Amino acid sequence: MSTTLRKKRAADAAAAAGVDALLVTHLPDVRYLCGFTGSSAALILTNGAHRRAVLFTDGRYTAQARAEAAGTRVVIAPRPMQAACEWLVKSRVKRCGFDAAQTTVASLSAMRKAIAEAANARSSKPKLVAVKPLVARLREIKDAEEIQRMRAAAAIGCMLFDRMLAFMQPGMTEMAVAAELEHAARLAGAEGMSFETIVASGVRSSMPHGHASSAKLPRRGFVTLDFGVVLEGYCSDMTRTIHLGPASAAERHAYDAVLEAQEAGVAAVRAGVSVGDVDEAARSVLRRAKLDKWFTHSTGHGVGLEIHEAPRLAAKATQRLEAEWWLQLNPAYICRGNSACASKTPL
Repeated sequence: MSTTLRKKRAADAAAAAGVDALLVTHLPDVRYLCGFTGSSAALILTNGAHRRAVLFTDGRYTAQARAEAAGTRVVIAPRPMQAACEWLVKSRVKRCGFDAAQTTVASLSAMRKAIAEAANARSSKPKLVAVKPLVARLREIKDAEEIQRMRAAAAIGCMLFDRMLAFMQPGMTEMAVAAELEHAARLAGAEGMSFETIVASGVRSSMPHGHASSAKLPRRGFVTLDFGVVLEGYCSDMTRTIHLGPASAAERHAYDAVLEAQEAGVAAVRAGVSVGDVDEAARSVLRRAKLDKWFTHSTGHGVGLEIHEAPRLAAKATQRLEAEWWLQLNPAYICRGNSACASKTPL
């Protein structure tokens, strides 16, 4: 989907929300709408008869903004946010929406101050109106190009997991495993990691967010890997648990139950199904295995330009999946043909 169409859809959503302009400051939203990847930006979209898109950034990004934000007017200013607010006043915008979920109290105060300073007795002051995350909602549905980028990022993750299976040995520190994984990710073309790599072994494998430590991998016990890479701006996210040495009956029971729950959740994903039903498909397996009391988190979440995006697959949540969702939520499809992403168990 072109950025032109994305900007039009965002402007239409703003109009439906009752505002005649939208001020976008969340950087992933800015990138989604106009392609700009810098660290300082404010994007204004207006609707009505003469729609405009204006990107405000500072002098560090003069060349980059003009190269990346094709089809968007670029304004270079020492203080981009202030310049954006001044533009709202000069353009006689009456109601400007801002994302209430992404705008801090301090930022809102600064925006109001900039508008007040730019306005005079003869000019009307734009009213800043809190709106729902309009751009985030658009980002939930991935287009073909986004899906391809996510598949490529996921494929790197699958390759890295296969590499780690051959690399990990008892006595090796968790940090050594994380270092090897991240080095291999860079060599494979990743722009970076989606989040801090998690390697949790032995008793630490019970920690869902057990960041890699100096603890050594056990001769016998679980090791959990949770990692992802960023490729062309899009994130992947993979969690895999293996067992070093022979597993006890109880360990095998737990592992098999979690694997079955994962597969049940994947099988439940299809257009029109509520995210709560997908969560229940996985959770019910663990309930039958008498393990559900340890399942204290949600089943999953969307990914994209950010590592955590809607929808959240959680108990009793009611949002319904839309047609394109299964492509990004079904790991067997995203990584098909790769043994690490099939239902193979390393036990």
